[in-house]
Amino acid sequence: MTEFGFIDHIRTLFAALPDNGFEGIGDDCAVLPLQGGESLLFTADLLTEGVHFLRHATTARELGCKSLAVNLSDVAAMGGRPVATLLSIALPADAAGAWAEEFMEGYRALSEEYGVALIGGDTTASKGGVTINVTAIGRAADGCIKRRSGARPGDVLLTAGLLGESGAGLQDLLQGRCDTPCAAIHRMPRPQVDEGLWLGTRSEVTAMMDLSDGLASDVRHIMECSGVGADIDLERIPTAPGIDLRTAACAGEDYKLLLCAEASGVDSLMEAFEARFGAPLYPLGRITGTHELRWCEHGTPSPLDWQGSHHY
Repeated sequence: MTEFGFIDHIRTLFAALPDNGFEGIGDDCAVLPLQGGESLLFTADLLTEGVHFLRHATTARELGCKSLAVNLSDVAAMGGRPVATLLSIALPADAAGAWAEEFMEGYRALSEEYGVALIGGDTTASKGGVTINVTAIGRAADGCIKRRSGARPGDVLLTAGLLGESGAGLQDLLQGRCDTPCAAIHRMPRPQVDEGLWLGTRSEVTAMMDLSDGLASDVRHIMECSGVGADIDLERIPTAPGIDLRTAACAGEDYKLLLCAEASGVDSLMEAFEARFGAPLYPLGRITGTHELRWCEHGTPSPLDWQGSHHY
């Protein structure tokens, strides 16, 4: 069973149980509506040594930042503001002293940058390696929450940054090149918190998520939740300099926002975004009614069947 197949199994297994007011599995965060037109957002991510990071190629401080960043990215992808986290960590003996202190320094630095409180968690010993679990909590006005289910045929598909640097950085790390710019980006992703908050306020944006598993995988989540298809123009994928197209489309861990916007308002959205953040939104395709993902070259469907992947 694949990871996504297992998630579908869990969703089915628990479907008959009361939701107690939560919107659950399916988006970057679970949503709990509050009184006064606001909701709380909840997300959790697990990082395991040897699967999600290599301790010999990543400093403890970098890993502390990344552990928090990937969760803040999920809150941003829903149009929310992160407010608090819970951290649980399992540490082997050789990471229980100075390494753990450095990890927490990195975690605190990013928490301070975004004004996020650490409100609890758990620590335990590990016999196998470092395992980290972070739960992030955010707040959002109900009218600003962006889900994966809002895309409609005719919408424009956009991303809020260049793709592929993290994937190239992973390959650098695997080949022992730990000091490259791309390797640094892979170890220290920057969550687009301010961008997500702003995009949440824009009525032109119909759906949004973050790019963690790669464009080729993540766009399928929007397609499934919205009941739509997508055509992606290969020549418009915003590939970072020096990065090949397949890495940009498939490698993952870019943590850029992927969004859909109404075609009638996309020009004004792009103009306002660049004025606000000094960086462009990149249109890379369109939402269709086909229920298929098609890679296109200058408007003509290609036989490519790319899938996203990122592994150590």
